Amino acid sequence: MHVFVTGGSGLTGPAIVTELVAAGHTVTGLARSDAAAARLESLGATPHRGSLDDLDSLRSGAEAADGVLHMAFGGDFADPDDMMQRDRTAIETLGRALAHSDKPFVSTSGTLVMPLGRETTERDEPDPAGIAGFRIPGERACLGFAAQGVRTSVVRLAPTVHGPGDYGFIGMLVATARKTGMSAYVGDGGNRWPAVHRLDAASLFRLALEKAPAGSVLHGVAESGVSFKSIAETIARALDLPAVSLTPDEAAAHFVSPFMATVYGIDAPVSSSHTQELLGWSPTHPTLLDDLEHGDYLVTPTS
Repeated sequence: MHVFVTGGSGLTGPAIVTELVAAGHTVTGLARSDAAAARLESLGATPHRGSLDDLDSLRSGAEAADGVLHMAFGGDFADPDDMMQRDRTAIETLGRALAHSDKPFVSTSGTLVMPLGRETTERDEPDPAGIAGFRIPGERACLGFAAQGVRTSVVRLAPTVHGPGDYGFIGMLVATARKTGMSAYVGDGGNRWPAVHRLDAASLFRLALEKAPAGSVLHGVAESGVSFKSIAETIARALDLPAVSLTPDEAAAHFVSPFMATVYGIDAPVSSSHTQELLGWSPTHPTLLDDLEHGDYLVTPTS
């Protein structure tokens, strides 16, 4: 299959491109810079110059492909409405290019769209008022093309997609611990985070592209809920720092921003049982705590 990929040169994208190429697929990747183009070429993909805002480049890339995998998501988190609009417009452009073709179209969202405080499943409705509600219009736009002859699916990734070189939520948490001299959690730290290893996420995207039924909602989650206190304590042991409980007000001043303090304090367990059964997906790579203990998160930085 010839696959057009957006976001293939980002943090998770290279693992997905590598997975697709290894499975025998041909990949063309959207590249907005020379560096992105070089990265895609090094992975065995063909660069397609353009950006999320260049709708002509999105349209031509999708029209020339046998399927589309959309991961790119850009903008300023201070303006979620703009991010939502850009994402939805890109998805609508890609979907229209595939209309009435029965080709696969896999788009990306996050499990933080789900209601908090209980373990949710793929069959539960997302929460438009939630912390990641701005991702929901993109989900709905993608899934809506199932009625127009497109084999659509949405992969909701765990907030922690861990693995080497991770500079996301966990990478920021480790950096904050180093900077402040303590590894912090909010309240009793019993709030739960879902997690998935980057290589397991890559295999899920490939399976979704190859065989997910039209209209599928999939959860990219290997662990349904890792307690935040256990994450903080693992970091504390490795860095020989105290693990400290903070109130929400203290957390707002301690972490990178009040928004990040809120994110680190939410309880957001998610199941992927339906996804695993539907696609035969079986995560096999290290858990988050294993990755924290034995991966590169806690390696002393070199100047």
